[in-house]
Amino acid sequence: MNKIAMGLMFAISFVAIQACKKNGSSSMPTDTVTNRNPVITAPNIPVTAKTQGFFLDDWQPKTFTVPASTTIPSAPSAAAGVIVTVDVSQVLTKVSKYLFGNNTNPYMGQYVTEPVLMDYLTKLSPNILRFPGGSLSDVYFWNSATQKPADVPDSLFDSNGKLSKNQYWFGQDNSSWTFSLDNYYKVLQQTNSTGSICVNYGYARYGTGAHPDQIAAHLAADWVRYDKGRTKFWEIGNENYGNWEAGYKIDTKKNKDGQPQIMTGDLCGRHFKVFADSMRKAAAEVGATIKIGGTLYEAATSYDATQSAWDAGFLAQAGSTADYFIVHNYYTPYQDNSSVDVILNTAITNTRSVMDYMNTLAQTPGVGSKPIALTEWNINAEGSMQKVSNIAGIHAVMVLGELLKNKYGMASRWDLANGWSNGNDHGLFNIGDEPGASKWNARPAFYYMYYFQKFFGDQMVSSSVQGSSDVLSYASSFSSGQAGVVLVNKSSTDHIVSVNIKNYAAGSNFYYYTLTGGSDGTFSRKVLVNGSGPSGVSGGPANYDTLPVNMGSVQSGIVVDVPPRGVVFLVADRR
Repeated sequence: MNKIAMGLMFAISFVAIQACKKNGSSSMPTDTVTNRNPVITAPNIPVTAKTQGFFLDDWQPKTFTVPASTTIPSAPSAAAGVIVTVDVSQVLTKVSKYLFGNNTNPYMGQYVTEPVLMDYLTKLSPNILRFPGGSLSDVYFWNSATQKPADVPDSLFDSNGKLSKNQYWFGQDNSSWTFSLDNYYKVLQQTNSTGSICVNYGYARYGTGAHPDQIAAHLAADWVRYDKGRTKFWEIGNENYGNWEAGYKIDTKKNKDGQPQIMTGDLCGRHFKVFADSMRKAAAEVGATIKIGGTLYEAATSYDATQSAWDAGFLAQAGSTADYFIVHNYYTPYQDNSSVDVILNTAITNTRSVMDYMNTLAQTPGVGSKPIALTEWNINAEGSMQKVSNIAGIHAVMVLGELLKNKYGMASRWDLANGWSNGNDHGLFNIGDEPGASKWNARPAFYYMYYFQKFFGDQMVSSSVQGSSDVLSYASSFSSGQAGVVLVNKSSTDHIVSVNIKNYAAGSNFYYYTLTGGSDGTFSRKVLVNGSGPSGVSGGPANYDTLPVNMGSVQSGIVVDVPPRGVVFLVADRR
């Protein structure tokens, strides 16, 4: 046992012994959450997984603050049918602050001047904001206001393999309809977030210069110089294995360095090394330390031969060059009108299967395990307004918990704002086109993600569920001493849950918020927090950040009602 662990065990044991003496007891009592003098096993010190790596370098201890206003609801009248056991001594992992990120994009407008959205973002505290896309990254020129470079063609191949006039995007454009690079930096500063920038790799493919890869790499390196260390994490290209991405297919008649018409992982790996070399030299010039990620396809096979062969080709060329690996996942079947059960179950299965596959790829000779970043995630379900529903919020809670269990290093949900599209909108906020809703109104998922961060500590600890497979638990501890658990009820049946916290000197009270959908259908556009909901057609309560928290007595046992398709965020006091 190392010295730190021995010290922790001695200190906790000493406190427990003194408590026994104070109460006139010469022996240590049994371990229950309500016992005032429990036997306490010191927490282990978790080893940082290689799939988390440097994303945990910025880990900080976290303090839980009890909300200013509390209320005492009636205790559940029925007996608990589900028992959740939390063991604070079994620490699974530290919590990476980079798991709560989101994606921003240029078509949101100059939103740094939008106080409603900026207030939401600041309180959400995503910690990381990815920019400028998405697929827009591969047609984005950060250093221009309106003019594309002379070696960029007017037309590019679209996802159908047809040449069509392309719209390029520009970082120095201050028009109201787009979002400038400098305003992106202002948002990072105002929300205390870190950047994750995706540079234009597509230019290395469709550029008509003598060495388009070198020209595109130089442009990316100049961005690193301009950035001056404000951004830690960099990606080279977006989903370049996909036929929807600029540069996937090129006009070989205009290409001057003999590139193939269709993209391959091998070619991307060769180009990646050119980019990474230029960008790292630029970072050294400005005294910055950056990490550069390479994009992998998230599964062993796909419908497309390029995607199926992508990872082997990329890793053979650049597996040792990338600092971390990037994957994307939209969980549910593409454009399927998925049911609640299908949506929620994918949070578990997909998160695990992607990491299992990444661990398999780590066996590739010369590669090894590296930090994993899920820089785009959401659901693809559509047809019943699934994406803007409370079910999307429950799914988000489960994804965050599963990301921790499977030890991802970083994640960014897609995206802050998109487009209504009859409710098939990935946006966390209404960009202004949702019928009956005010501009920047927060969707249900915002509230679920907000309370997750508030009520989840800085270390994930083990928990188990007995009595029903409907209920999931994600438990944590705070450096300030509290312990908590997030309870998810996937089913349409109510569950009374008893929470037992082991190896923990409990205080007097526990605190919790209960989130449920509204009465407007299976995929409710509303979320109720402790019974309070929105005044309009969608979203949550306006006073979500000052809403009274439910309070119960630990002495009476921690028993809560987790309603159908509900989530409870709970933290128990320390002594």
